[in-house]
Amino acid sequence: MNNTTYSVKKSEIQRKWYIIDAANKPLGRVATEAARLLAGKHKPIYTKNIDTGDYVIILNCKDAKLTGNKLNQKMYRHHSGYIGGMKEISAKDMMENNPTKAMMLAIKGMLPHTSLGAQMLRKLRVYADDKYENQAQKPEIWNF
Repeated sequence: MNNTTYSVKKSEIQRKWYIIDAANKPLGRVATEAARLLAGKHKPIYTKNIDTGDYVIILNCKDAKLTGNKLNQKMYRHHSGYIGGMKEISAKDMMENNPTKAMMLAIKGMLPHTSLGAQMLRKLRVYADDKYENQAQKPEIWNF
């Protein structure tokens, strides 16, 4: 019996491009599926310490839904680092003004908080409507 663990090599990784349509789908469900694709967990060669994931394009972020009472109660917060530097924006305002940022923050929180996660996040493209610039990569539609 061989006691060695198989580890994928960078030359063996083949990356595809996928499109996810977020229209009328819960924002969190779209984000979890995108995070799975970015990390490569849908592939049999998945290795947790190597980026084996694919590229993801998310369309129609402005039409994504927030379930329950999140639209009124959820707050996005960040801090400048200075005294009194806490900034808050409600989910309703975020979805009206910058829906792509809401989707990016949801996906970023589901990826590793390391340089590997930052590398995975660079393979993500998020658009508010259905127009995108990556037709040359021949992306496939991902249904879930």
